[in-house]
Amino acid sequence: MKKVKLIECPRDAMQGIKSHFIPTEAKARYINALLRVGFDTVDFGSFVSPKAIPQMRDTAAVLSKLDLRKTESKLLAIIANIRGANDASQFEEINYLGYPFSISENFQMRNTGKTIAQSTLILDEILNIATKTNKEVVAYLSMGFGNPYGDPWNVDIVANWTEKLTKMGVKIISLSDTIGSSNAEIIDYLYSNLIPAYPNIEFGAHLHTTPSTWFEKVDAAFKAGCNRFDGAIMGYGGCPMAKDELTGNMPTEKLVSYFNQHKITTNIQAMSFESAYNEAIKIF
Repeated sequence: MKKVKLIECPRDAMQGIKSHFIPTEAKARYINALLRVGFDTVDFGSFVSPKAIPQMRDTAAVLSKLDLRKTESKLLAIIANIRGANDASQFEEINYLGYPFSISENFQMRNTGKTIAQSTLILDEILNIATKTNKEVVAYLSMGFGNPYGDPWNVDIVANWTEKLTKMGVKIISLSDTIGSSNAEIIDYLYSNLIPAYPNIEFGAHLHTTPSTWFEKVDAAFKAGCNRFDGAIMGYGGCPMAKDELTGNMPTEKLVSYFNQHKITTNIQAMSFESAYNEAIKIF
């Protein structure tokens, strides 16, 4: 039976909330509920500047409250620079360091204040830190499906960066639809070209979507060979740069229903998922 990996992203769902600070206890309670569901990985927090993302300033404190005794799920933390990589790599419990690497020069400057050339050097150092501390790096190719800034984009550019990152030692590359601009045609075009060309790379899909377009995006990515999908319960979060406020994360419940209908194994425990879903309602 075919199997997919589902990655739940509470960090992406929570980080954009500016109206109030979600208490550390509430975050930990929610993430503990998610750890019981059966997700392959939980993207639980980030080690970034508290000025840039105030909501994530308590990631280390949240981590100290997580119960990892009865979960198979791995933990992923987002980092944006070498300092963040050093901070995150001190924690044995963290399995993955997630680094947003934009192939749009404009977006990389907006997101991390660095050029693509600078980001390449940073990623190289992050890979060294990960190797020394027994972590794996997940590189998110931000603006992987196009960008609104007029920066050049096509499958060759994405393939070129995939080639460079592969040579640097990256083994997991998640294409990020940062502003929800992808459609089924572009998704199919990218994955059906890249996956056969790079059989040793695990390609993921971090797709942002509106409520009406989720199905065509998941369907296109899966049918083109993608077996790793990021989601957030109820589609909370997404990119603050997206012009359409209906654009959010891929709703996890939609992913689960899609793969259940196609008889694909996800390891999701239905009762535990319902419990986590109820916790999400309290948080958001």
